[in-house]
Amino acid sequence: MNRKISEYLEHLSLGTFRRKLASIDSTPQFALLGVASGLLTGIIVLAFRMLVEIPLDALLPNGPDDFEGLSSQEHFLLPVGGALALGLFLFLTKSSIGGVGVVHVLDRLSRHQGHLPARNLLIQFFTGIFALASGQSGGREGPAIHLGAAGSSLLGQALGLPNNSIRILVGCGAAAAISASFNTPIAGVIFSMEVIVMEYTIAGFIPVILSAVVAALVLRPFYGSIPAFDVPQVAMGSFLNLPIVLLQGVLIGCIAAGFIKLIELIFRYAPAQVGFRMIIAGTVTGLLAVLTPQILGVGYDTVNSVLIGDMSFLVLLAVCVFKILATATSIAMGMPIGLIGPTLIIGASAGGLLWMAVSLIFPELSSPAFYVMLGMGAMMGAVLQAPLAALMAIMELTHNPNIILPAMLVIIVANITAGQLFGMKSVFITQMESMGLEFRQNPLSMALNRASVASIMERNFARTQASIHIEKASELASGGSHWLLVDVNKAPAFILRTEDLATFLDSHQREDVDLAEIPATRKDVSSILLQATLGEAFDSLQSKGVQALYVNRITAPLMDSPVGIVTLEDIESYYRS
Repeated sequence: MNRKISEYLEHLSLGTFRRKLASIDSTPQFALLGVASGLLTGIIVLAFRMLVEIPLDALLPNGPDDFEGLSSQEHFLLPVGGALALGLFLFLTKSSIGGVGVVHVLDRLSRHQGHLPARNLLIQFFTGIFALASGQSGGREGPAIHLGAAGSSLLGQALGLPNNSIRILVGCGAAAAISASFNTPIAGVIFSMEVIVMEYTIAGFIPVILSAVVAALVLRPFYGSIPAFDVPQVAMGSFLNLPIVLLQGVLIGCIAAGFIKLIELIFRYAPAQVGFRMIIAGTVTGLLAVLTPQILGVGYDTVNSVLIGDMSFLVLLAVCVFKILATATSIAMGMPIGLIGPTLIIGASAGGLLWMAVSLIFPELSSPAFYVMLGMGAMMGAVLQAPLAALMAIMELTHNPNIILPAMLVIIVANITAGQLFGMKSVFITQMESMGLEFRQNPLSMALNRASVASIMERNFARTQASIHIEKASELASGGSHWLLVDVNKAPAFILRTEDLATFLDSHQREDVDLAEIPATRKDVSSILLQATLGEAFDSLQSKGVQALYVNRITAPLMDSPVGIVTLEDIESYYRS
């Protein structure tokens, strides 16, 4: 009875949980991680959103989006003052603004297996509040993605989980952040898979879906189940709209390409000092806001006004042009804000402008909300180069299946126009390349990063010195181990198969045996941590020029504690299977 209880407790232990997560087949364990990530991200995003909205509720006349209710002088002073405060904060904390946002998440996922530092999370949290509460031209979803991904990553690091599961946790946090920001769980899942993780697997889908659902449920008691935008029911109606939809896709694709290129150009000439960059961004936003205050802040109220056709042609044109200029400057200067929200506003205003222009010739066109929604999806999809995420966002925001067909068409045309006609990559990849950051994603590394070395390592091995007595050699040969990990100068130097030692002993009877000299196939080794993915193991084998790795569990500083052996053949066998 006691033995059964002991086995059951062992099954529930953290060590067993870690071992299960080393393999991509551990669905219950990954599902539990997804729930934990969604809960944690939901709480963080809720706190972040509330701390942004509390000062805005006190400052603005009619709620946290009513920047239009301020005077022209306040339209200028608010973003400039916020930028000065932000620059001072960064100077006093000796922080660099480069380590925040979606680009930072992608960089850590690409080069650090998803290990995001706690310091950068705190910098993003407080600088994001400074920026959004002072009306900078950006969205809250960018900071939310970093906060969700970092919080989930830190949870995995605190539990000592293998790196393959930490990578999935980062995807969970990103999905939960989008879900919580827009109340769009499906779009959050697809965004995470398409933009952050960049792959679709069953093992990844389950925890990411759970994370998105849980995060949405955390925020719904506070913000309700209504989507971020008040969308009227829309449909394409007459087929006369079809050529206009195609034209809209091309136009939005051109605008998206120009927006990405503008960010790239401004970044190229941005000053090195972070304080100056913040002041430039705040000043540009303030000057443009004096003319068009609708560009300030998150701007979802502006989208709602465009959806019901409550703006003139000139105001819409100003919103579209000035939002592009203000957001491109802010993003290029490193303002810690998101750009998904601005892409929706730019797309909405461009869609509204197109409807106004074409309806003068064809008054029987569908309602303005139809073209506004298509413009939002097309701009988001083209800028992010994530058409499926944009389509899911539009579907969830409208709750209307009638818009799916034209949305698919306009989003794909916009993506092809920006990506193929103008050669533009995703805005995040463009930013990474401008910063000189390497972004590596290929089928081999993606497949190998799904599992940890613990999932395939050979645990049946024995560790020994190179020079041993015949009795010790006989004991090792009959011990049933698969490999011998051999120490030279008190450190593991190579491995050899136990059967090679047994073959040698069958034909030689020496009092002392030198494992470095007997006929055998030896493989030089280096160490790798137990938490490492197979992708890290493969890179280590290539860079160190060895044929095998001994998997090390650190129990004390400067002390090896090998728990397994991984060879290049093991990794190749896993990949082929």
